[in-house]
Amino acid sequence: MKAITLLASILIMCISCNCQKKAMEQSNVVAQQDQGEKLIADAQNDMIIEYEANTRGFYQKVIIQNQTISISKDRDGNDKPVPTKISDADWKQLVGFFNEVNLDQLPKLKAPTEKRFYDGAPIAGLKVTYKNKIHESSNFDHGFPPAEIKKLVDKLVSLTEK
Repeated sequence: MKAITLLASILIMCISCNCQKKAMEQSNVVAQQDQGEKLIADAQNDMIIEYEANTRGFYQKVIIQNQTISISKDRDGNDKPVPTKISDADWKQLVGFFNEVNLDQLPKLKAPTEKRFYDGAPIAGLKVTYKNKIHESSNFDHGFPPAEIKKLVDKLVSLTEK
């Protein structure tokens, strides 16, 4: 009888531990989702991304703020860009790429190519204003950003083509 009682209590203890483990895993998943939604909300309110590419015959300035994109192709400012809403899927992807970027390292990034030195590519630069602090990259070739910001810049450029 003592053996049956001992086995029953061990079985009950194992089952209750397993239930607690499952509950903890579920709460961690919910916490990660909440944190992801908070990052997206923070980025929407506190993030301004400016991307500029130019050469003698080409100019493009892209500004992303509050889930909208504005594109200007006139360096003199005569062209008034029209803000266009970014889709939720594109916005989440853009924010995800933004969160991967180390903003403090942005000015120190090295360009992988030097085509801009002989008019082989437009000169490009990325400027991020986040929580009232400005982070600006060094110049790089349009279409060939540093690896650390490649996903973000490529996504940004792809949004201009839509």
